[in-house]
Parts: sequence; C-alpha cells; structure tokens
Amino acid sequence: MGMLDGKKGLVFGVANDRSLAWHAARNLMAEGAACGFAYLPGEKMERRVRRTLEAGGAGEAPLFACDVSRDEDVEATFSAAQQRFDGLDFLIHSIAYAEREYLQKGRFINTPRAAFAQALDISAYSLLALAGRACRLMPHGGAIVAMTYYGSEKVIPGYNVMGVAKAALECTARYLAAELGVRKIRVNLISAGPCRTLSSMAVEGIDEMFEWTERKAPLQRNIDPDEVGRAAVFLVSELSAGITGETLFVDAGYNIIGL
Repeated sequence: MGMLDGKKGLVFGVANDRSLAWHAARNLMAEGAACGFAYLPGEKMERRVRRTLEAGGAGEAPLFACDVSRDEDVEATFSAAQQRFDGLDFLIHSIAYAEREYLQKGRFINTPRAAFAQALDISAYSLLALAGRACRLMPHGGAIVAMTYYGSEKVIPGYNVMGVAKAALECTARYLAAELGVRKIRVNLISAGPCRTLSSMAVEGIDEMFEWTERKAPLQRNIDPDEVGRAAVFLVSELSAGITGETLFVDAGYNIIGL
C-alpha cells in the first residue's frame, strides 16, 4: 500500500529521464499515484517522453500534447484528462523557458521585451493558467506543486530573466494558495538545488553552481534529483495537509548560507 493509492494527477515538464518532473512523477507513482503527462507538442519531444516513460515502467500512462502558451491547448489537455481520470488530486508544474542567448553572464540588461514576456508567460503565467483549469477537477481539494530555484531571491550570474520569471512564479503560487485554500487546494513550491537537466544546461556557469554548492552547502554536496521527487510526494500527500503557500528548499541547505 502506497500513501498515494488512488490519487490521480497531471505532470507538466517531462523532457527526458533527467527532468525534475520525471523524478517527481516516478516517486509519486511508486507511492501508488496515477499520472498523466503533458509535453510540448512535436514528434521529437513525444518520442523522447515516450522513451522516458517506457524505460521507467510507465509506458501505459496517458500523454497529452500541450503548449502552455496556448489557452486552447490547456483547455484541451484538461478536458482529455477529465475524461481519462474523472477528476484530479494533484498537479505538478515543472515548466520554464527563456531563450538561451539571454541566459548568459552580463547579458540581463540586453533582454528584449519579447524575450522577457515569453519567459514570464511560459515560466510563471502558465501556473495560473493550469491551476485555473485544474481546480475545476478538484472538487474535494488537492495539491499543486511547482518547481523553482534560488535565483528568484538572489542574483545568480547567468540566470538573468529566468530569475525574474521564477520570482513571478513564486508570487503567483502564494496568491493562488490564498485564493484556493477555501477549496481545500494547497499550492506549494520546491526550490531545488542545481541539477543536470535539459533546461539547466542552457545557463552559462552551471558547472560553477555545482562546484559552489558542494563547497558552501551545509551538507557539502549537490542534491540527488530523487530528493526533489520525494519532496513532491510529501507535498502531494496528507503528510503536508497543513502546509500551503510555502517554498520547500531541497538544496543541501545552500540557501541558509550568507558567504
């Protein structure tokens, strides 16, 4: 018996087996949850996601093509999920995007309006869009968990516009938590330490982040992505029934260090 037996949810953001979304989903499924997966439309991405699910023993899980910047895609995804699951208990949001050339050291001031707007739309507004649709499928309450990073609070060289987008994401989660609490829907964030994901490799200086974390974090190591996955289980489960609007740091303690 798993602590999430009978729970059903949607996971946004699996790109391959290194994705934090996949580590979250794999741990959720290990506890008995049923997951559906939404991926960025395209044959290449679909093949990549299918390979990840099949290798992880989740080849029969439903897949939904969804560009979160398109309202019609969001609506279609949740309509299909409702038909498949007849309601949801959780939503995992692990989506972020900014053009690679604006994730370079010393380039934040050169971020054009369009790139800034795109980063906030996909990385932050998407949580609002998905939560607005998901809550209709959670008549008895539920849990929404989004992935963030410390670059939302402190300047991380090279993180640039993504740091601004993550700050917007975190504020969005707090406002959602305040509004959805009356419906017994909890909204929380996981702030993960650096991990070698497809998106993180676009950030200039990512190797320095790994080195610095290992040197300065209280646990003197970088995190295992599965630690993020287990934190997601905690935030989805009844173990965290009294927690909402919070950011849970899974970063080996790095965020508490001043120097």
